Amino acid sequence: MVFSEDEVERYARHLVLSEIGGPGQQALKRARVLIVGAGGVGAPAALYLAAAGVGTLGLIDDDVVGLSNLQRQIAFSTPEVGRPKVEAAAERLGGLNPHVTIQTFAERLTPDNAADRIGGFDIVLDGTDDFETRLIVNAACVAADKPLVSGALGRWSGQVGVFAGRPCYQCLVPEIPPDAETCARVGVVGALAGVVGSMAALETIKLITGAGEALAGRLMLYDGLAATARTVRVTADPQCPVCGG
Repeated sequence: MVFSEDEVERYARHLVLSEIGGPGQQALKRARVLIVGAGGVGAPAALYLAAAGVGTLGLIDDDVVGLSNLQRQIAFSTPEVGRPKVEAAAERLGGLNPHVTIQTFAERLTPDNAADRIGGFDIVLDGTDDFETRLIVNAACVAADKPLVSGALGRWSGQVGVFAGRPCYQCLVPEIPPDAETCARVGVVGALAGVVGSMAALETIKLITGAGEALAGRLMLYDGLAATARTVRVTADPQCPVCGG
């Protein structure tokens, strides 16, 4: 795989990194990443993955850009309020890096379409804000043997984890919490989305290039108010209906 002169200059800071270099950048160019949810986590993650040179990015989201999104979803601008998120994001990402192919799906991920959508990609990054969709994404990833990078946030804290086989996300969240909080209900500081989305993008880049140690089977918990972070292990549930033996 040969890079153009534009790509060599564009990715110069990656090419001199010993953990990425030419082979890692080629792996990024070959990679296909599906981002589920082009919102608080997905929007900044998409920007960094496009900038990094991921060859194909898929965006799936059935929502439109709202004025309240702009406090944290930095892929969008005020004139785009009312546009489908995947349409506006694709235009922004193409402007950032024309070497990246963007595939858009202006729909919600459901049990009926999850296998088809996820099957065409190597890695899935889930940035959705509801547990029902997260569990659907997880089940489809386990069934298709695809790594899942999961990011979530609310108020002043966020988390990022990588799930590849066992344990899976449902081992962490066996069932939908009855009092699940959403950003619309409890609020979220805008810059936190950038932190969590960037960490999710970083974990995706590490998975693609083989650099460092990914958060596989672990969860990084970030507290923005206290400016602290810690990593905990996720235990596989032997009775998990998705990945259990």
